[in-house]
This record gives sequence, C-alpha cells and structure tokens, in this order.
Amino acid sequence: MPNPEPVIYQLKVVLQGISPMIWRRLLVCSDNTISGLHYTIQIAMGWSDDHLHQFRIHAKRYGIYRTGGVSFSDDPNTVRLKDLGLRINERFYYEYDFTDDWQHLIRVETTLAPEAHRHYPVCIDGRRACPPEDCGGPWKFMELRQHYSRYHIMGRLLDIIEDGANQEYHQDELEVLHYWFQIDSFDRKGANRRLYDYTRGENVFAWV
Repeated sequence: MPNPEPVIYQLKVVLQGISPMIWRRLLVCSDNTISGLHYTIQIAMGWSDDHLHQFRIHAKRYGIYRTGGVSFSDDPNTVRLKDLGLRINERFYYEYDFTDDWQHLIRVETTLAPEAHRHYPVCIDGRRACPPEDCGGPWKFMELRQHYSRYHIMGRLLDIIEDGANQEYHQDELEVLHYWFQIDSFDRKGANRRLYDYTRGENVFAWV
C-alpha cells in the first residue's frame, strides 16, 4: 500500500502562564520529525536552544538527548509527526528549560494540502516577543514586564541621555531597555528568514 501524501499541520503554540499571551501559528509538514519540530518552535518563538526540552504527546516523552539530560526511547530524527496520529483540535505540550519551566501548549488547528510555492515550516502569525532566556520563568517575567513599563523606560532613557559622557557604560542597559520597549512586537519576517535558513542547514542560533 503506497504511503499517503504528506499534509500540512496548522499548529498554534501558546506559552503558558503569560498575559497578554505570547503565541505563534505554524505550518509544519507531516513528514517533519520530532527534532525538526523542536528547532521550528525554538526559532519561531525566539529561544536560543541553550536548555533541555521535551515534548509530551499521548503520555509519552520525545526530544533530542543532550549530555546529562533526559533520555528518550525514540530517535527524534526518525519519528515523524505523521507517525503520532495527531488529530484536529488535539493538544500536546513542549517544555523548554526545566529550571524556568516554559510550558508551551500546542494545538492542531487544522490540516491543509501543501502549496507548491511555499517553504515549510513557516510561521504565519504570532504575537509578542519571547521572554529573555534565564529570566526566572513566567511569574518572574511578568514582574519584569510590569517593572519595565514604557513610562519607566522613557524616564531611564532621559537619564542616560543626560549622562551622555558615559554612553559606553550604559550600553548593556540600553540593550535591555530596547528589548522591553519592543516586548509587544513580533518579527515574523525575521523568524521566517531563520526558519528558511534552518531548512538549508545554516546555524540559525548564531543570531542570539
């Protein structure tokens, strides 16, 4: 019996415990592997792949083994999404950084026919920037978000401008303020450029 033609899963990835929500909508081929889905989520969300991770699908754990980390019974480079029996509206989880405990809820929104002109995987929608790595998890991120209000940022920038002689001293702080000033933005085009580069075998995490 011939193998069925690949389909495209439309997945919505929502970072749990965050308000307002941080999410991405992805189109991923059913031929994609577990390892491919891991890198797709890392790139689309904006993570740096510096920490351990795991998927929880049908009460089973999947992921890429890292030295000193969690071991998995299946090879993530051979298990494909079409092997998992995913159905429309089905949900599963992706966990990243077991210390900060970033939990991503992934829902299969629908399945689509592949489009010949389109590269996969691709991010078709999303909201807000990813939290900074090692910031302490959802609760700490929410505290930092409240602290770095636009009012606070503008006031601090005015202080730095007045202290013009020490611009080099303030460089690290300026980068932090720049991140929080853009916290409600998501660079979808940039994410898709990195996804495309990933499919070509390039090191897409060098940008972090």
